[in-house]
Amino acid sequence: MQNQPAEKTIFLASEIEQCPIKQAAFSILPVPYEKTVSYGGGTVNGPNAIIEASEQLETWDGKSNPSALGIHTCDTVDCNADAEIVIDRIASDVKRILEAGSMPVVLGGEHTVTYGVIKGYLDAGITDFGVVQIDAHADLRDAYEGDPLSHASVMKRVVDEGIPLYQLGIRAYCEEERDTREQNPRIYYKDADDLVPHNIQTIELPKDFPKKVFFTVDVDGLDPSVFPSTGTPVPGGLSWYQALNMFESVAKQRHIIGFDIMEFAPIEGFHTYDFSAALLTYKLMGIVQREQK
Repeated sequence: MQNQPAEKTIFLASEIEQCPIKQAAFSILPVPYEKTVSYGGGTVNGPNAIIEASEQLETWDGKSNPSALGIHTCDTVDCNADAEIVIDRIASDVKRILEAGSMPVVLGGEHTVTYGVIKGYLDAGITDFGVVQIDAHADLRDAYEGDPLSHASVMKRVVDEGIPLYQLGIRAYCEEERDTREQNPRIYYKDADDLVPHNIQTIELPKDFPKKVFFTVDVDGLDPSVFPSTGTPVPGGLSWYQALNMFESVAKQRHIIGFDIMEFAPIEGFHTYDFSAALLTYKLMGIVQREQK
């Protein structure tokens, strides 16, 4: 088992007060789960680092003030348990957020967390949605090192639930994952070797892609020059503005029902990356605020 970090402050604590969950447009859910990381560690410290760094944010994100819609920071999910139990705890908290009428904004933790998030939507009776993923890795192995709940298998678990998936920025995957992509007609993708060299800033979702979208961001989907603070960095990723523009292009076409930021592993003494992760979280809130009126 892992050591559970002490819970810290609320998101943007230097600027706002805790908003009651039923009045908050956004609910931050910290999930410091780390069990199956296969290279570098540290994602267990990601949520607290992001929340602490958020105290340095301005409420005006350059285009709007997402905090004006209300932000609630939930209690940290207790991750001192087996994966199945933690996933159920995440699902329960996400369901509670949704039933309160708020939007889950989940901070990981390794990418396995996203499966718990998706289960929370399903448990809340929300089934008519798709997932858009920014990531360096496909995460479509049926199991990794014998573990079907590995971070390398999270998107396989999602598509096994019958949920359509659109992958962006992938540049590391095995033959099994290649075959899964080719054989599953509900998996779509634009890989990094297409997006990055051609400086593609927007995508057009397939006409039959669901109207509701949950957006998952593994920070290693961005280039290591932007986020070296992750367990398995891969060169050739999305730029800062390219990632934001991808999210915005999806928000213009579909209704965003929630998002997460996964696999952030802070590097001691390099506060730039903590702040970048907090700013990314807040920028995505701003895009939702402006595009989902």
